Amino acid sequence: MTSEDEHGDGNGDTEGHSGRRPRLVKAVGAVLACGLVLAVAGAGWAYWHLNDNIRSVDIDGALGTGRPVRAAAPPAASASASASPLPGGALNILVLGSDSRSGEANAALGGGHSSGARSDTAMVVHIDAGRTAATVVSIPRDTLVTRPSCPLGSGGATAVTYNAMFNSAYSVGGPVCAVKTAESITDIRMDHYLEIDFSGFAKLVDAVGGVTVTTGQDIDDDKSHLHLKAGTHHLDGEQALAMARTRHGIGDGSDLGRIGLQQQLVKALLEQIASRDLLTDPGKLYQVADAVTGSLTTDTGLDSLPELIRLGESLKGLAAKNVKTVMMPVVTAPSNPNRVVAKEPTASELWASLR
Repeated sequence: MTSEDEHGDGNGDTEGHSGRRPRLVKAVGAVLACGLVLAVAGAGWAYWHLNDNIRSVDIDGALGTGRPVRAAAPPAASASASASPLPGGALNILVLGSDSRSGEANAALGGGHSSGARSDTAMVVHIDAGRTAATVVSIPRDTLVTRPSCPLGSGGATAVTYNAMFNSAYSVGGPVCAVKTAESITDIRMDHYLEIDFSGFAKLVDAVGGVTVTTGQDIDDDKSHLHLKAGTHHLDGEQALAMARTRHGIGDGSDLGRIGLQQQLVKALLEQIASRDLLTDPGKLYQVADAVTGSLTTDTGLDSLPELIRLGESLKGLAAKNVKTVMMPVVTAPSNPNRVVAKEPTASELWASLR
């Protein structure tokens, strides 16, 4: 027989356990509920923070009509039966690297004059219809062009200027003038605009774990603080930025030699991003997103997380090996040995192939 002392009297102990159990369930439920609330709040804050990071410019509104026509868009392809259709047409994006000294991070990395910023790097990214291949065309910043009249945010417009350096468009009229000038020399509609500053590029490279590049010659540039022996190197963000900026330690010291290094960095960055399964590491994904959005300026068509995510999803089939990098064909300018002009008809043929 079992004594009552071991199992209670049939009332008191049973009542005690049943009383504690509901209280325990309520306590666990409260903890889970609080955890869920905090998680949702954290996700909401992260979304708001990333979305609020992005700066934008209404380029379409500023430029209005009279621009090159957009490429015809084929029917959108759906990522899955339940997903909304993803865009699959050809796309042209003007990508600028700004040497702004705005903010402590950019100043520490040696950005441009505090009175303003310049477009240190300019690339037209053409994504083919189907979005499985792309061509990246670098435009030398020292290219002499006819800079069109550009509307100013404060009212009025800039004057048409002949034999102006390409990167002066950004200096005098910001993203709007940079886009208008790019369209005037390419006759290609820029569907979107993306600008990232020095700090953002360095943070992005660090966030994806650095990039691996191979140099065919020693690089010794005191101005960019880059010193590399010929060979393969894994660079952190600051080193990658120095490589993107260096020109005095390679070739003839012109902007043309630097473009080759910048294109190599683009390919290396794409390969590194492709090798990282960011979706399985929310912390790393957030770090990358924060690095990009915190230093990003876009047109109003890409100024929110949903729009950027949608663009990214449409490019999932684009492998780094299918990205071709070229430079707009140029020759030395007759008027100035330190400047270049488009080499014709080769340059026009290149742009025509991307329309």
